[in-house]
Amino acid sequence: MKKVLLFCVVVVMMLALAACNGNDKAQDPGKDVDDPKKVVLRLGMTAEADSHYGKGAKVFADKVAEYTGGQVEVQIFPSSQLGNERDLVEGVGVGTIEMCLTSTGPLPNFSSDFMLFDLPFIVTDRQKAYEVMDGTIGQEILGSLAPMGIKALGFWENGFRNITNNRAPIVSPEDVRGMKIRTMENPIHLETFRHLGAQPTPMAWGEVFIALQQGTIDGQENPLVILYTAKIYEVQKHVSLTGHFYSPAVMSINKNLFDGFSADIQEAILKAEKEARDWERQYSAQLDTELVQTLTDAGMIVTEVDKDEWQRACAPVYEKFMDKIKPEYIEALLGQ
Repeated sequence: MKKVLLFCVVVVMMLALAACNGNDKAQDPGKDVDDPKKVVLRLGMTAEADSHYGKGAKVFADKVAEYTGGQVEVQIFPSSQLGNERDLVEGVGVGTIEMCLTSTGPLPNFSSDFMLFDLPFIVTDRQKAYEVMDGTIGQEILGSLAPMGIKALGFWENGFRNITNNRAPIVSPEDVRGMKIRTMENPIHLETFRHLGAQPTPMAWGEVFIALQQGTIDGQENPLVILYTAKIYEVQKHVSLTGHFYSPAVMSINKNLFDGFSADIQEAILKAEKEARDWERQYSAQLDTELVQTLTDAGMIVTEVDKDEWQRACAPVYEKFMDKIKPEYIEALLGQ
């Protein structure tokens, strides 16, 4: 009887030890539980799987697998599965999430250099903006996240943001007065809508659809591709093509994790990111043209606006943030 009891105790201890080892593997970022030699990178985003983010991320994942000979697997987690954009950026910084693809909206909370892209109408030509973002200035801005433990790989495309609402067509800047408009948690975005007389309401993207449906907010602003993939047309009637903000996106990876990879793996990731970035930008630009008709067919009323009028109305916002953004950065974009 004693031998049976002793045997049972040994078995229980062995099972407990195995479970502990299994948990340790599961909690080791970047490691595959079944194959320790394989690297797994979880890539989080708030956009849907069929969005420009999601499709571009799929191209990136495929190219990483190809260029690393299957040594690195990128697993995509869309639709805020790993948290909202600020959560994702913070997670990458501390290493609880390996990678993320987010708009630049929350990044001024981590580096004031990113405020450059939030100035209204500072970008009106995306192709010319790419020259700045891919050049020396863009690399300096991306590098400003390094002290937070983030290696920002490159600028992707989110798009020109447009305003939706359920009340009436928004034609002139005065038309947004009194409206409760959902914005990102971004100081320039908030100030711009306050200046126009609206009530900007920061809100996590995962909460926006229900808030629009219930009338908690009157409208929101986003690129056309987000309106379509998030089905905003189901809860908003009007979209005005204001293009008031241009919103790049940034692909990021935990810096310590990246620095620990071999030179071959690093080179493969960088190559895959650049090629996927170029693909995603082209795809996004194409969508902007097509989606006006698509959203019209879905029942939205699309309104063109005089962007010069909107640009003049938003100009005073620059004065409030000039001391927070390097003048040479502003000149580079405006000079484009």
